[in-house]
Amino acid sequence: MIAKGQYNDLRIIKKTESGLILTEGETEVLLPYFDVPKNAEIGDNINVFAYVQKDGKLIATTKKPLACVGDFAYLTVVDDNGDGAFMDLGLDKDIFVPSREQKRPMFKGDSHVVYLLLDESNDRMIASSKLLNFVEVEEINLEEGDEVSLLVVDRSDLGYNAIIDNKYIGLLYTNELFELLNPGETRKGWVKKIRVEGKIDLSLQTMGYGHILDNKDSILEELKYSGGTIGLGDKSSPEEIYSRFKISKNAFKKVIGGLYKDRIIAISDYEIKILVDHEAE
Repeated sequence: MIAKGQYNDLRIIKKTESGLILTEGETEVLLPYFDVPKNAEIGDNINVFAYVQKDGKLIATTKKPLACVGDFAYLTVVDDNGDGAFMDLGLDKDIFVPSREQKRPMFKGDSHVVYLLLDESNDRMIASSKLLNFVEVEEINLEEGDEVSLLVVDRSDLGYNAIIDNKYIGLLYTNELFELLNPGETRKGWVKKIRVEGKIDLSLQTMGYGHILDNKDSILEELKYSGGTIGLGDKSSPEEIYSRFKISKNAFKKVIGGLYKDRIIAISDYEIKILVDHEAE
């Protein structure tokens, strides 16, 4: 069966006045000539995106949509009416967001993170901004410390909600961030904690001992590059530390504490300095 709202590898079986006819062995779909790649011949296999048009007919295209069915994506509203909104999907066809699927009203020019799905009544693609209906909350195949991909959704009272690996939802806490994030922004992140109720706490910084080792090397390199002294210490502000090393003050203190115990650096309130014996290493 041809997967609607997805990419499909299909075989060219014949040519018509309108375009090429493709099939996976059971269903046939038209690829209009304006989308046909050069040198495509009968018998070739071709990768296309298939979707149902407004008239109910299945159509194929070689254009690349911004997202597929089953994806969370940050899309822009190009039109709105009393029934819903239309968002740019990067195709000739915009994707419809019915009013019933809008977490809050959508208007032309707005951008939102939405989930793409098939309308059960007609197999046409639609989108929804009611994301909690589509994230996995029971079987979470993640562990604390895992590196994940994040799609920032919106800001809440505690921080920023983010889609994790196109499957789960979690929270980046404001008091652990040192920069503003924007909806639609993609980031690399780490799982900080998985709570009993299935809620996931996230971090933009690596977790565990490996993180300390990586930052230890970075700070030593920066010390050597800066002539052996850096104007940051125990009492420096979190913002100053993050601006220089992109790590939290807590992580910074752990790293310089380890370097101090190893007798590699000296620490003062607003400065760290490499010891003479290690300057040439």
